[in-house]
Amino acid sequence: MATKAFEDIAQDFEFLDDWEDRYRYVIDLGKKMPPLEDALKVPATKVDGCASQVWLHPEIEGNTFAFRGDSDAMIVRGLIAVLGALYNGLPVNEAARLDAGGQLARLGLQDHLSAQRSNGLRAMIERIRTVSAEAA
Repeated sequence: MATKAFEDIAQDFEFLDDWEDRYRYVIDLGKKMPPLEDALKVPATKVDGCASQVWLHPEIEGNTFAFRGDSDAMIVRGLIAVLGALYNGLPVNEAARLDAGGQLARLGLQDHLSAQRSNGLRAMIERIRTVSAEAA
């Protein structure tokens, strides 16, 4: 089940027919994210498998999953924001089982990302799954 924040993004995507507009929208989501503090940009939070630099910092409180992230690439920052909308606020056990690929397919991102960006997105999802499964 997707969060309200992700449903809002999916709805916005329905109104944007042009992929350049969708890319700008994703980039704008990334620009609105607060940057991750440099102290949290460490090897333990770095995501391997991404062409750009990517860090994901989990923030699990009680049974609720959330993370903050950052990247040195604007489109990737936007993808992190989309993943945040998809995962943040879910119960930990739901985050571990979420069909992220199915939810993201609703946006059609896979068809419009380069192979490197798609691999990076999969690596971020795998990191989120691993962290949430360990916390569950």
